[in-house]
Amino acid sequence: MRPGIELRQDYDAPRLRALAKATRNAGQSRRLLALAEIYDGGTRTKAARLGGVGLQTVRDWVVRFNAHGPDGLVDGKAPGNVCRLSACHREALLALVESGPIPAVHGVVRWRLEDLVQWLWDEFRIGVSQTTLGRELRALGYRKLSARPRHHAKSEAAVAVFKKSFPRVWRKSQPARPLASR
Repeated sequence: MRPGIELRQDYDAPRLRALAKATRNAGQSRRLLALAEIYDGGTRTKAARLGGVGLQTVRDWVVRFNAHGPDGLVDGKAPGNVCRLSACHREALLALVESGPIPAVHGVVRWRLEDLVQWLWDEFRIGVSQTTLGRELRALGYRKLSARPRHHAKSEAAVAVFKKSFPRVWRKSQPARPLASR
């Protein structure tokens, strides 16, 4: 069996235990205590049992610790996918949204996310989801707003007649009458 990867020599078990005690990150503390076990001469199997992981994970911790020290054992946020929209794509999208749709050209009277997704595909061959595009537009300072619906057959004259016919009775309240006693 091959020997394990050597740990850095500038740390020792008591120092790692002190760092584990001082940190507020539970994962980093667990990893530091497992590596302190290795510094004390324990086996990697015992360190894996102490850390609640497998041998391969302990090996990964050793590699990270050797490369970056105790800070390498902190859980980092995964980088995620690279954004598909570049700065020039964002500028073109911003110009399109600012200018608004032309019904004869674009076939819509207002921009919806699905229309903008289709425009991005037609213009740049970039496929993005509506959620992603909504996030991008929000980052550019736009908010999703929709107009209050208005019925096409609403008559202002009928509304005025209705308001005159049925005055608001709740404006003037009657004094409360005492209950009749029996």
